Amino acid sequence: MKKKNWVMFLCAVLAGLMIMSLTGCGKDSSAGGDDVLKVKFTHVVAEATPKGKAVLKFKELVEQNSNGKIEVVVFPASQLYGDKEELEQLMANNVQFIAPSVTKLVGFEPAFQIVDMPFLFKDDQAAYDFYDGPAGQKLMHSLESQGMLGLGWWPNGAKQFTNSKRPLKTPEDFHGLKFRTQSGGVLDAQFRALGAGSQTLAFAEVYTGLNNKTVDGQENTFNNIDTQNYQDVQKYMTVSNHGRLDYVVLTNTTFWNSLSPENKKILEEAMQEASLYERQLAEEENQKSFEELKASGKMEIYTLTEED
Repeated sequence: MKKKNWVMFLCAVLAGLMIMSLTGCGKDSSAGGDDVLKVKFTHVVAEATPKGKAVLKFKELVEQNSNGKIEVVVFPASQLYGDKEELEQLMANNVQFIAPSVTKLVGFEPAFQIVDMPFLFKDDQAAYDFYDGPAGQKLMHSLESQGMLGLGWWPNGAKQFTNSKRPLKTPEDFHGLKFRTQSGGVLDAQFRALGAGSQTLAFAEVYTGLNNKTVDGQENTFNNIDTQNYQDVQKYMTVSNHGRLDYVVLTNTTFWNSLSPENKKILEEAMQEASLYERQLAEEENQKSFEELKASGKMEIYTLTEED
């Protein structure tokens, strides 16, 4: 089936869908002389990923530009909170910064599901243009009434399919397979449209789910597939670039409103620089991981083309 038919097939089916308890945190250090403001930044991926490295860049910039008056304590790889807890803990202000995938925000604002629409963005730049434009900025700030302030988009790249059963070259090849998915109406509908089942698993549970055959496959960026070693438990990968796996950096509004203008400026400028760094890194790391996945020879790789 031609790629344009994939697009028409999926889009036709989907067209109808459319936070202060931390000890040492919560006080603005600007009024406290030599006091250090400690904030927590938790995320669920490895430090070797674009998001993991961008968080460390943010930490470096904040601590450098505040002359050590603000300390960012980083908890990667679900060490503090996992997928299911981090949003709740942000709203309770038990953590001050998180960077969840866009899909996790659909339950708070349904408009976020537009980012999950298959084949919506033709490439990275198209996604950047949306996120940087008025619609993307409005969407990023749509959670303020719920106690969460968006500080930046961190695009992570296009998603690819992997599975342990067979090559996926046509929509029919998905029939009867079960895929790990994040919770979200569009993603569930995507797999139903392809005749496949889906099961929600936290990111930290995906490798185990693939290994013990709870699910047959999953969708992710090249870098996540590589750094999570999914190639060890998956036999096939289809390079489809069918969707996005991007993040929004959020902070707690109560915490944010307690900050001095000076500290807000330090954090905002660090976020802007870290965000640009993250974009470039995501592009580079995804390409590097793709080459490494090919070189490993552990998966049979099929690339979807316009002619298929």
